[in-house]
Amino acid sequence: MHQGAHPEELPAEVVDDVARVVGAEVTLLGRLPGGLNGGAMRVQLAGGASAVLKAVPRAHPSHLDETLRAQRVVEHMRKRGYPTPAWLRVGATATHVWHLMDFVDAAPVTELTPSVVEQLMEIVELQAGQASEPYDHWSYAWRVATGQESAVAGLDFSETPEQSLLRQSVARLSGYSSVVSALVERVRLVCADVPSPRDALDMVHADLIPGNVLVRDGAVVAVVDIGNAGSGTRATDLTTLQWHTFSDPLDGARRRLWRRILVLVGWEGAAVLAATQILLQLEWPIRLGRHDVVAGVVKRGHRALDELNALR
Repeated sequence: MHQGAHPEELPAEVVDDVARVVGAEVTLLGRLPGGLNGGAMRVQLAGGASAVLKAVPRAHPSHLDETLRAQRVVEHMRKRGYPTPAWLRVGATATHVWHLMDFVDAAPVTELTPSVVEQLMEIVELQAGQASEPYDHWSYAWRVATGQESAVAGLDFSETPEQSLLRQSVARLSGYSSVVSALVERVRLVCADVPSPRDALDMVHADLIPGNVLVRDGAVVAVVDIGNAGSGTRATDLTTLQWHTFSDPLDGARRRLWRRILVLVGWEGAAVLAATQILLQLEWPIRLGRHDVVAGVVKRGHRALDELNALR
């Protein structure tokens, strides 16, 4: 292991483990921009090749298995032309789980444009019918939106420890303020009578935010941060993308996204996905103490529901 001129904090044992698995010296070059999660670092392998190393603390005993699942999704989708970088290696130390992927020389999207949205809609279509791992984001979204537990619903669902904790955190949102409570109540009412979803056979990225999209000269060249990928409906990713289109230049793109989502899952399915997006967008700033963000999320959440109701 050897570090470049401006190495960022990363446990030495992680870099040593990467070097052992790869069989080559690894030089840390610095953190990469984009996304919401830390840990993505550009590295140089012996011989001069660049790669990206992402290491995160072990969260639970099955964390490595989940990362290996994501690697299988990457391999499956790349064979079908999906523009996500190849994962070169996956490994773990006693404290961290890591994966090494190809470096893509492109910049993360800082602000969506109509062209980027159109390109992403085409990329999402590559996910149709490509579910390859039993990690169901569609059923999970229904549980988040309706607030129903699996046992109460009489259904047999499995979820990761992170999903379970996140859903429990969402259940506590109403205690934050009367304004948040009113939005949560509105979301629950919209989804109250929606039945559990049918099986969906698409691949789901599950984190299709602008920072996870890399562009070069206006063209989308890669979609990254696929570690939470699984199965369900690709409308999940269109709904996540849509959340970031609530500005005048993107009104037309948002209308196209609404239409496509409704074609894929119908009005009730769109309600579940929109509700889930709203609740998750409320959860993270409240959990992290980003109180300045909450009012904007509440405003956008009501606007999303108003638009959806107008399409009923």
